[in-house]
Amino acid sequence: MCGIAGYFRSGAAVASPGRAGNQLIQQMCDVITHRGPDDAGYLAEAGTAIGMRRLSIIDIAAGHQPISNEDGSVWIVFNGEIYNFAELRADLIARGHSFKTHSDTETIVHLYEEEGERCVEKLRGMFGFAIWDRRTDKLFLARDRAGKKPIHYTIVGDTLVFGSEIKSLLQFPGVERRVNVEAVSDYLTFGYVPDPLTAFSGIHKLPPGHTMTFQNGRVTTRQYWNFSYEPTEHTPREESFYAERLRELIAEAVRVRLVSEVPLGAFLSGGVDSSTVVAMMARAMDQPVKTFSIGFSEASHDELKYARLTAERYKTDHHEFVVTPDVCRLVEEIVWHHDEPFADASSIPTYVVSKMAREFVTVILSGDGGDELFAGYERYLVHQGRNRFEKIPRWLRNGVMLPLSRVLPRAAYGKQFLRNISLAGGARFVDSLSYFTDDAKRGLLTGAIKRQLGGRDSSSAFEQIYNEPRSADAIERLLYLDSKTYLAGDILTKVDRMSMAHSIEARVPLLDQTLIEFVQTIPASLKLRGQTTKHILKQAMADLIPNEIINRPKMGFGVPLRKWLNNELREMLYDTLTDQRARQRGLLDPQAVQSLLDEHQRGRRDNSLHLWGLLTLELWHRSFIDRQPEASFAGAKQMQLRQLAVSVGA
Repeated sequence: MCGIAGYFRSGAAVASPGRAGNQLIQQMCDVITHRGPDDAGYLAEAGTAIGMRRLSIIDIAAGHQPISNEDGSVWIVFNGEIYNFAELRADLIARGHSFKTHSDTETIVHLYEEEGERCVEKLRGMFGFAIWDRRTDKLFLARDRAGKKPIHYTIVGDTLVFGSEIKSLLQFPGVERRVNVEAVSDYLTFGYVPDPLTAFSGIHKLPPGHTMTFQNGRVTTRQYWNFSYEPTEHTPREESFYAERLRELIAEAVRVRLVSEVPLGAFLSGGVDSSTVVAMMARAMDQPVKTFSIGFSEASHDELKYARLTAERYKTDHHEFVVTPDVCRLVEEIVWHHDEPFADASSIPTYVVSKMAREFVTVILSGDGGDELFAGYERYLVHQGRNRFEKIPRWLRNGVMLPLSRVLPRAAYGKQFLRNISLAGGARFVDSLSYFTDDAKRGLLTGAIKRQLGGRDSSSAFEQIYNEPRSADAIERLLYLDSKTYLAGDILTKVDRMSMAHSIEARVPLLDQTLIEFVQTIPASLKLRGQTTKHILKQAMADLIPNEIINRPKMGFGVPLRKWLNNELREMLYDTLTDQRARQRGLLDPQAVQSLLDEHQRGRRDNSLHLWGLLTLELWHRSFIDRQPEASFAGAKQMQLRQLAVSVGA
């Protein structure tokens, strides 16, 4: 597990890069030292350089990067884990390849020699990597199927610049810190910036399941994998078949993720997904699983009692941490680690539990992905329940209900419900995901920004994704949409940034590609049955997970945000959003922001989610556009990592 960065210019002469080139790639890597405190490596020539920061997990002694093939004509820097590398390595040795290490990274180099850009199709795992092919004078980038590991890139003149995190790209001369207004508009709708955009103009994300080649100054992208919910001619099997096979595949997905030369454990939230992972770990390991749970002093958000049920059943080495309101002081640091505005407040407990876990382990298994695979979100039930409103004539919904919802006062009771049921299918579901609806954004953005956006509809791209599958089943369309957007853009981004902030590797067995491809063949009626979410997963794990967890209502990984904003974060919230800098950015209408604050303060409306989203947006501006606290955070983080390295004897 690492952080990678680099730059590449086609046709650059092979020559010494000089001191400046070496310093530049080192600087690009040093700013992400938190992703890899154990080692660093660089390769630089005129116009081209690749580098990495390494978190040593496998082949600790010899897995130094960059790594090349036998003659040094192909080089790689790699972030992630390949779980089938041993099988691939044996096959490549049989084909005549010579290996210098036992690392999964070197396996990719030789596989690329054999398969070219299609090498990614044989990799089982999570990855973001860059291959510099001197033979053909090109750079090849790849990202894993579900989007567990990030890749960002931009083009400066005739040079492509890339990195695991945007902050590496910002070290490169000529990379501008300009706000991408379209991306910010999308952020206000969804609470994160969906790929391929980033909040920085000109900087992009490589989407999950994609590769990219940069050669002769041209970018070429290819999608090599996608979530698939397509009609099938196969007769559905008995429920017992799906449950048994599902259990086998989950056990195997967990087992291959237990390979590590450093201590590992699991996040345990007390839900079905994380309990499933811990149960399978306990059955596969010959020592107690180290488990880590987060709770809150507010009972309505506390799940520790459920986590303890699984911990007690499997006699895990269990650790708990209760989040107190003073954790709010971490908000600015969390924003810095995300690189972009990010409105999911569950980043806070994820950050804290990662920090706690790092005192004991270097690798963590998590239960993320289960909601998108097995229809675990309550919003699927809500959407299904509102399907009946589509029977209302379209002329009445479009001609009366929707216009009426727009003219009602913003805080009017039922305004959002009326708007939502006036929409159809995917548009209604996408509307239910919105932090700010399009109507609300029109009142929030300044006139200049609205003119610049030119009527851009942030929801339209999601509605198109909803309509991509040929499956007629509405639930499968929702699963496809969430897997393509929310999973990578929010859930996996949060897990990657918050775990790597503390130099800890998070592995996600429920998003194993073999498991995903099987689950997609399970009929939707076995995932969402009546009012029961994740029905087939619960059936598969019924005898391994306590009944209290199987039958409990879903809570999610929420935080007592309203209480924090009304108390501990109140001063920061008001000072930040009403500060002169925020008011003069020209992005948000100051009166609209003040109205949100006033409504919330007077108790007329709970605007917690909206205000949190605006707070993180302004803090992002200060850190990355104004560059106010950025340097201090980077310096402090490197000092913490140096202290950590000393404490663990790295």
